[in-house]
Amino acid sequence: MDQKRNDKAQISPRINCNDCAAVCCRLEVLCITETGVFRRFTRPNPGGVPSMDRLADGWCAALDRDSLRCRIYEQRPLICREFEEGGPDCIVERAAWSGD
Repeated sequence: MDQKRNDKAQISPRINCNDCAAVCCRLEVLCITETGVFRRFTRPNPGGVPSMDRLADGWCAALDRDSLRCRIYEQRPLICREFEEGGPDCIVERAAWSGD
């Protein structure tokens, strides 16, 4: 089985963004490529690569708190684009958040 098919096999169909607490929106996200993220949602870092700004409580500044949806979805950083719903990283972060 090739790697791409193997990765897809590890996706959990039980997990979806509609019933999630937006755990991924609390992670550190570096803007390593240009996707059009509005500067007001980023903060500078010592290494020169901006990251998504987070509010005082840890949530991403681009997260709509009412819907728990990204307000800049079409311009979201590459790391956010690659963080797959129900994928291995998603499962690990949800487990860490819930203490499982």
